[in-house]
Amino acid sequence: MSIAQRPSKLSLPQVNPGVSTVLEYLLLTFPAIDEATWRERMAIGKVHRDDGSWITPASPFKPHLRVFYYREVASEPVIPFAEHIVYRDEHILVAYKPHFLPVTPGGRYVNECLQQRLRQSTGIEGLQPVHRLDRVTAGLVLCSLNPETRALYHQLFKSRQIHKTYQAIAEVDGATSWMGREWDVKNRIEPSEQRFRMRIGEGNANSHSVIRCVQQTDTQALFELHPVSGRRHQLRLHMQSLGWPILNDRYYPVLQPLSPDDVTRPLQLLSKGFEFIDPVTNEHRCIECGGGLRLK
Repeated sequence: MSIAQRPSKLSLPQVNPGVSTVLEYLLLTFPAIDEATWRERMAIGKVHRDDGSWITPASPFKPHLRVFYYREVASEPVIPFAEHIVYRDEHILVAYKPHFLPVTPGGRYVNECLQQRLRQSTGIEGLQPVHRLDRVTAGLVLCSLNPETRALYHQLFKSRQIHKTYQAIAEVDGATSWMGREWDVKNRIEPSEQRFRMRIGEGNANSHSVIRCVQQTDTQALFELHPVSGRRHQLRLHMQSLGWPILNDRYYPVLQPLSPDDVTRPLQLLSKGFEFIDPVTNEHRCIECGGGLRLK
């Protein structure tokens, strides 16, 4: 059993969804966790208020009540790859995240995530990532170390004031040379029938990437990608829309059957670098991870 060392938290909504107790709300919100499990957690103090007082099965639903609980999974996978710190100052830390490691807890992952690993290695319990990176994508993640300046770094991503560079590898027809060519990709990305996948739909564009071919062999090409917007799975869908799905992508263009991770075939997508004006120091920063993706 893996148990989170820090609690997750949620705030009860202002509008009551038709429940009388906190327990009933938790059952409604987390249908995969049965009532017996929640009652067991409550009995030993693993569900509590922000002041530490326990929440019991009889605790009434109250709008905006903050509920703290500890995530548990019966068997947590171990990711056999290491992260490392690329840059650090008093406000931020930029780390390289390996393929298959989630950024934050979720699903089957409680302690095997970048956030928890970095908290343990640095001793900074308040460390928080300020943006997302898919579990199967490798590369740089920017984390906040100082709660007082955290919102400024969140705003960098929200307002698109940070220039991100990715690399991707795809299979190509070597009969055509794509070297040096550039594509300005704009389309509409929306949820698909499966909640974990996205799709390109009709209507006004809400996503934008600039993609350039920088290396090519007879069978593969290395692309440099610059996402202007930040839609979920944007780069994977934009590469697919050009006719070059990213190598080893198990979601696009065709969803592959559920199976354990094949660590010998990682998704060939890498968050390579960040460039931005630091909102605290006003300094220009260009942070990159060493190495990169390699063509066969």
